[in-house]
Amino acid sequence: MLTVQMQHEDTTIAQLPETVDYDNAPLVGAQCEDLVNRGCATLVLDASQVQYMDSSGISMLITLSRTLDHRAGTLRVAALSAHYEQVWRMLGLQEVFPVFPSVNAALQPPAAGDIPGAPEERTEPDTPAACAARTETTP
Repeated sequence: MLTVQMQHEDTTIAQLPETVDYDNAPLVGAQCEDLVNRGCATLVLDASQVQYMDSSGISMLITLSRTLDHRAGTLRVAALSAHYEQVWRMLGLQEVFPVFPSVNAALQPPAAGDIPGAPEERTEPDTPAACAARTETTP
């Protein structure tokens, strides 16, 4: 379901599945919460493969964002398709948590004056040198 791409200190990058809906959103959310319970404070969810997300998936992300907020952590969603970026803006979700054009952009510290969720130039995701590469699929 959720594929952990990298973990370094308290930051984790995980790939969302192609579909995040009523059938799998609870499991994906539980896998994300498990990462948080194991010490992840910054969770970057790579949405580049997401082709379909319903309201259950969006609700799961909002709940996950609140969980991280309560633990002084942060959720960052990266590489949403243009369609879902539009949905995000229509729902006002950019005010809840930021969406970044790439995983690399999501890993960058915010610059002074940056507005969460503000559109940025799309770039190819780079693998940060500070992170040790590790790929696994959580059960």
